[in-house]
Amino acid sequence: MSRCLLVQFSGRSRGWARGIGTYSSSSVVDEPITPPVKITDTQLLINGKFVDAASGKTFPTLDPRTGDVIAHVAEGSAEDVDRAVAAARKAFDEGPWPRMTAYERSCILLRFADLLEKHKDDLAAIETWDNGKPYKQAAEVEVPGIIRLMRYYAGWADKIHGLTVPADGEYHVQTLHEPIGVAGQIIPWNFPLLMLAWKIGPALACGNTVVLKTAELTPLSALYAARLLHEAGLPPGVLNIVSGPGPTAGRALSSHMDVNKLSFTGSAETGKVVLDLAAKSNLKPVTLELGGKSPFIVCKEADIDQAVELAHLALFFNQGQCCVAGSRTFVHESVYDEFVEKAKARAMKRVVGDPFKPGVEQGPQIDAKQFEKIRSYIKFGIESGATLECGGERYGSKGFFIQPTVFSDVQDDMLIAKDEIFGPVQTISKFKDLDEVIRRANKSHYGLAAGVFTQNLDTANTLARALRAGSVWINCYHVFDAAIPFGGYKMSGFGREKGIYSLSNYLQVKAVVNPLKNPAWL
Repeated sequence: MSRCLLVQFSGRSRGWARGIGTYSSSSVVDEPITPPVKITDTQLLINGKFVDAASGKTFPTLDPRTGDVIAHVAEGSAEDVDRAVAAARKAFDEGPWPRMTAYERSCILLRFADLLEKHKDDLAAIETWDNGKPYKQAAEVEVPGIIRLMRYYAGWADKIHGLTVPADGEYHVQTLHEPIGVAGQIIPWNFPLLMLAWKIGPALACGNTVVLKTAELTPLSALYAARLLHEAGLPPGVLNIVSGPGPTAGRALSSHMDVNKLSFTGSAETGKVVLDLAAKSNLKPVTLELGGKSPFIVCKEADIDQAVELAHLALFFNQGQCCVAGSRTFVHESVYDEFVEKAKARAMKRVVGDPFKPGVEQGPQIDAKQFEKIRSYIKFGIESGATLECGGERYGSKGFFIQPTVFSDVQDDMLIAKDEIFGPVQTISKFKDLDEVIRRANKSHYGLAAGVFTQNLDTANTLARALRAGSVWINCYHVFDAAIPFGGYKMSGFGREKGIYSLSNYLQVKAVVNPLKNPAWL
């Protein structure tokens, strides 16, 4: 690993901080690598064709490493959503997709997965360029993840079926599981490709048609993948993509009378708006995967070195821009001081820089707005009396890079302990016993995930049952297998993504009752 990529420690403690390290800036940020991929898909996808927005407007999508424009993308509006929904409606009501055999749909999805694999390097490069995440993460974790996910749902397509039901009286009763219709889907900017797969995989496997709105900050990878899906044989109108702002395109999709199902991933505040719009239009069912403030609990018998590394991964993965980030680290008082020192040392060694360069662990935040939001929370943490162990400042002179930041002595009433920061800011608190940490961990509006690090089976079982969260990881974190359901409790949303549970989001159940003419054969 090149020394120029390493985050260097050279500072001393000062004032409100304890042993704060300063981070040297590096040419890694100032001289970004040019990705070896050409951006060609920047229009809207409607009825199987890439087209301009009705208004002719475009918006820039930026390179988070520098703030420079990567490309100008067609800016979808309510009129474009109408066009996309009309195409999806016609494809569902008259087209071949819901009428072809489930095996034929499966074959198309499998061909799509093969094409994703063939073009995996370009997909990873686009994802890193548009989002800022490390190329290694995109290439070795996320792109293989969407390939696996599409093959998983291709396997489900011909295994969706109803039941025969015994009924009182002389009747034959069966249930049919039918596609729900036109699915509206809104995805976030932090995992554009993965969220695309999480949404369209089950919807298409069940025979639905889709209108998907990308995040305006990261539209490029979804458009590239959509071209491959049509190359695999997807009929026109089955998948339509509109890139545009939430207040216009997102609002139009959420409130559209001809959309039969809505799925949204994003913030809790926006989720409330989406749910309200869906209810006021046609009462379409809604699946929401919203924010989180997930606890990561380190118990007294833990191997501290392993616990530090796992807690570091839980928080700093994807620049901390992860809804399940282990952003509230609770450490037993008997190992607290050792944990804090080692967590600080690990953060100081985190490699920050151009995400295309080998060895880089942390790239830039997504944009200037998120960058400033994170810095404001760091300021709140300092002003509220938490101890800043390291970080807290901008990294480099270009782009939206923030030093890996660690706070200790964090109290539950501080904003950094309550709000979703969505950045590389680890907060560490002390606890005395299980009853206390369970109460404190559950004292949150959110309930998306939780992490537990313990070598005691009874402790693991107790916490797994007691924590009010949709995912509880024991001695691991960020495990997202295609078959594992994902979703939240409380204000983290409702409904489940991935696995068998996601199929019910996109199916209607119909009961069919026939009288038996010859009941003697019952």
